[in-house]
Amino acid sequence: MSNQERDPDERLCSAGDPRAGIEVLTHRDVPLGGPRAMDVRRTIPQRARSLVGAWCFCDHYGPDDVSRGPGMQVPPHPHTGLQTVTWLFEGEVLHRDSLRSLETVRPGELNLMTAGRGISHSEETPRGSREARLHGVQLWVALPSSRAGGPPAFEHRSNLPTVLALGARVEVFVGSLGLGGRVVTSPAMVHTPLVGAQVDLDPGSEVTLDVSEGFEHGLLVDAGDVTLEGVRVPPSSLAYVGTGRTSLTVAASSDGPARMILLGGEPFEEDVVMWWNFVGRTHEDVAEARAAWSAQLATGSRDSDGSGGSGGADGSGGSDGSDAPDGRVTGFVEGADEMRFGETVGYDGPPLPAPRLPDVRLRPRRRA
Repeated sequence: MSNQERDPDERLCSAGDPRAGIEVLTHRDVPLGGPRAMDVRRTIPQRARSLVGAWCFCDHYGPDDVSRGPGMQVPPHPHTGLQTVTWLFEGEVLHRDSLRSLETVRPGELNLMTAGRGISHSEETPRGSREARLHGVQLWVALPSSRAGGPPAFEHRSNLPTVLALGARVEVFVGSLGLGGRVVTSPAMVHTPLVGAQVDLDPGSEVTLDVSEGFEHGLLVDAGDVTLEGVRVPPSSLAYVGTGRTSLTVAASSDGPARMILLGGEPFEEDVVMWWNFVGRTHEDVAEARAAWSAQLATGSRDSDGSGGSGGADGSGGSDGSDAPDGRVTGFVEGADEMRFGETVGYDGPPLPAPRLPDVRLRPRRRA
């Protein structure tokens, strides 16, 4: 989704040396936009920590009652230099983008959009949805320089690998994770060593996850009374763990079940600038992207027929990517659109204008 803050901070997110202990990061409440928008709980980036691996943004929302209103309504907006990860616990979200992808994501399914040099998209609660509640996370991954200027892409994945243990269920949506000697890997395409997984525990259960020693990790608690390596992590907080561990033990109290998101990856070695919906390497990268989006809005649409392109309702049309049995991949068609961010067709409303850039340049922000 878009960062719809009216005055978004500009951030330099640096790698730094991760701490050896466990650091619990509390969230801050962020209202996204106007009266039709949602409130989210944001744990990264913040002053204490900007990244976990290449994970650079973590918004946690719901459960929200969407039966009496429009639900999620995020108009078309641009992205650069990142991947967006949409993961739901409840409800459904309809994704449209300038590659003509059209995909509804539901719990247990993954929408993964790679912005590269530029893409635009919208997200909304589908019209006529029978789902009364919306609940999930929106995550961003910073792309390395080798991929940040590349073409955009989109993929939808279902039937993701899941491991069951006594009182535990672990579903891996990106990367690889081990449990009980078994390692499972998501087919989703990422560009740095990463892991992202949902972990569900029965009341009083405990699970030990086999993790990469070179990864740092963050555990976001959605619900339940949870401890990580014996340290309590309150709901909507994220516990950070530095590199050097080969296992992580997570436990739920006997009071009820628990649900959490595990994020991890190799410490990101590049400094990145984050502002609004853009990830770049310098202030100039961000300013150029903002100018391009503003110029595109001023110029207006170049879509030849306004019909929404050749993509079908399942998001499989108009693609030069390869299809997988459990997922759909939409790729960039060279020369298909001269505008940097393309056009997202079909959303009932105008695109989001970019906020004003700050009058001062960024200052470095350290990982810890």
